[in-house]
Amino acid sequence: MKLLHSGKVRDVYADGDDLVLVASDRLSIYDVVLPTPVPDKGALLTQLSLWWFEQLTDLVPHHVVSATDVPAEFAGRAVRCRRLEMLPVECIARGYLAGLGLKEYEKQGTVSGVALPPGLVEGSKLPEPIFTPTTKAPVGKHDEFLSFAEVEELIGAERAARVRDLTLAVYTRGAETAAAQGLLVADTKLEFGLDPLGEIVLADEVLTSDSSRFWPADRWSPGGPQFSFDKQFVRDWSAGLDWDRTPPGPEVPADVVEATRARYVEVYERLTGREWKPSS
Repeated sequence: MKLLHSGKVRDVYADGDDLVLVASDRLSIYDVVLPTPVPDKGALLTQLSLWWFEQLTDLVPHHVVSATDVPAEFAGRAVRCRRLEMLPVECIARGYLAGLGLKEYEKQGTVSGVALPPGLVEGSKLPEPIFTPTTKAPVGKHDEFLSFAEVEELIGAERAARVRDLTLAVYTRGAETAAAQGLLVADTKLEFGLDPLGEIVLADEVLTSDSSRFWPADRWSPGGPQFSFDKQFVRDWSAGLDWDRTPPGPEVPADVVEATRARYVEVYERLTGREWKPSS
């Protein structure tokens, strides 16, 4: 195999006509890769994504060819995928106000050009889920919000409408599924590509603790930070550091690593109904 790209978390290899997407245990926050890995993280992301791809096949085709036909050293944390022409947009759906969406709302009353009602606070549920796309920044750079008109300029009006509708459909299905297990999906980030026939295909990861904010429904309390089953815990820890959110990132203490891993495991187990069993 030939290494084509090493991202913040995933490495992409060429293998014949296919790609092999390998999820590492690397952790990134604010688009900066931290030096401390989280054990089992790559496998957890991969296995949860595979479960979600199965749940979503009636909504959108996906890129997975095989979860088992991968090199032995990557077993459990890699998938063999179709080659796609990836669209240059991070497709984000938000059902609640948090993170960069909150900061943008506080400045302008909008997120990605979508006007929101006045008086919302951190953790507020939005009147309906919204599509808030961003740019795809390279490692070490930050994504920027895009208006829908800007997405239309990038990929064309028809495809922009299609990825918006698919993003909101996947979010809605994910939120309904998670709600049955006592979890709120505050927001999620998706990526899409085009197959050789021009069909839009869901790729990368889907509804994981790296790409989404999961909140326990019984602890949801708008007006401040929410308890999160995702890497928000690490973001909150880093807020107390003298760090400007540029590389190099800080070392993460062992207790923060273990608490983060435990949250990833809990989301996996609650959503899938399966006990997490590390491969090693």
